[in-house]
Amino acid sequence: MAAWYPWIVLLHLSCVIVFVGAVAFEVLVVESLHKHFDAAIMHRIEQAVIAQVRRFMPVVVIVLFVSGGLLFDIRCDGFGCVGSRFGNLLLLKVLLAFGVLGVFVNAMWASRRGSMDVCRFRHTHRIVLVLMIGIVFLAKTMFYL
Repeated sequence: MAAWYPWIVLLHLSCVIVFVGAVAFEVLVVESLHKHFDAAIMHRIEQAVIAQVRRFMPVVVIVLFVSGGLLFDIRCDGFGCVGSRFGNLLLLKVLLAFGVLGVFVNAMWASRRGSMDVCRFRHTHRIVLVLMIGIVFLAKTMFYL
């Protein structure tokens, strides 16, 4: 399995880029459009963004978590590294990732039920972006602290 490690890392990082990029786009770009368009047009824009994201994001999230689980298992040999500084930071990263997953699943559920309004959409994406910034920070610093 260790021979596959670089490929799993590449797959994982590719999914991270897509996921973080999509959320950052929604928070930093789509939200700023509210100043330039009326509510009806913004609703149509947000619905179009949601429809497009709904097509591919579940697959990205599944691959992201499966590859992350494989990397955790390879790197920690199960839970062998927990208790070390690296292992504790990795465990915190995993907990934040499951927090993102929980928010993501909740948002998908709300969207399917039709209860995803503009306010909930905005706050959901802001929360996910903050959690993901924490994950990216931990991903880089856990190798150096």
